[in-house]
Amino acid sequence: MQEPEFTIGIEEEYLLVDRDSCALLDAPDGLMEACAAELEGQVSPEFLKCQIEIGTKPCRTIAEARDDLRRLRAAVSKHAATHNLSPIAASCHPFADWKAQPHTDKQRYNELSADLGGVVRRMLICGMHVHVGLNDDALRADLMRQFGYFLPHLLALSTSSPFWQGEDTGLASYRISVFDNLPRTGLPPQFDSWGDYERSVQVLVDLGVIEDSSRIWWDMRPSSRFPTLESRIMDVQPRMEHALTLAALTQSLMRMLWRLRVRNQRWRIYDRFLIGENRWRAQRYGVTEGLIDFGRGEIVAFPELVDELIELVEEDASVLHCLREVENARDVALNGTSSGRQRAVALDAARAGDDHDGQMRAVVRHLIDEFHADL
Repeated sequence: MQEPEFTIGIEEEYLLVDRDSCALLDAPDGLMEACAAELEGQVSPEFLKCQIEIGTKPCRTIAEARDDLRRLRAAVSKHAATHNLSPIAASCHPFADWKAQPHTDKQRYNELSADLGGVVRRMLICGMHVHVGLNDDALRADLMRQFGYFLPHLLALSTSSPFWQGEDTGLASYRISVFDNLPRTGLPPQFDSWGDYERSVQVLVDLGVIEDSSRIWWDMRPSSRFPTLESRIMDVQPRMEHALTLAALTQSLMRMLWRLRVRNQRWRIYDRFLIGENRWRAQRYGVTEGLIDFGRGEIVAFPELVDELIELVEEDASVLHCLREVENARDVALNGTSSGRQRAVALDAARAGDDHDGQMRAVVRHLIDEFHADL
């Protein structure tokens, strides 16, 4: 079997905040135009006016992705600064009220608002999507079915949304709780073949429920536009290097599953009910508690799970020239994700005497700093 290219593309959604008040603000006239003029199709508005989305070009290596992602983040930051704004890459704003956020006046978003009602109005959330290039539809269907096992691991490593409307939710990823209210979300179904997937989608298309598969928002899906599998479960990353680690892990896991297939092997398929329990644990705890290892029949501490993941994909990460980025997952497992860092900032501000509003503003300033740390 010819080896796929395993190209990667990274999409990120950002929130725009006022540099002084730290509050969300709508993208002003001229900001999107300036970004679009410089970034040539790699930037677009999102559902809410306070959001902006970027996407890298298809990249052969993580090094290429780093260069492109840094360029995109820097450009958005530069143009936002002319309006006294800054992007932040966190999946929920710490204190904004979703009811005060208007959606972008664009046909697709107007249709979503009319179709999904009050559920979609709450989508004050941002995610990170990683595309991996696979040039065969049968392969895409097969790997999607197996990759589902690892989606909770990626969610746990990515968690960046502990706060919602000024309250600590107790969750590492509150974004998932909001997103799951939409239809056609959650873990992907376990289709036996590409034909099964196409037939299922076509039922909804023929009924006029959806116009195409782009209205399917599973944690992983075959892209409707590109020959890729798209992982969508992850919170967006304040730190660019952490985003690259997650992308490298996604890319390497895909190649590992392909390598097993070439050897007439495959990853064991577990029921979605069981994987869903790990998904909940990742959503609730991030990396501070373990996930279930169904083969061992026990809950395993996350740093140990990451060591096992790295060993599992070491050969593939070496071939893909991203072993260093994959190994950086150890740092996240040991020192925590953005959710933990945000809580620590709020606690430090409280100890310094800040009131609740001051604590939340301190978290936003921290997120501004993290966005710019690797630029």
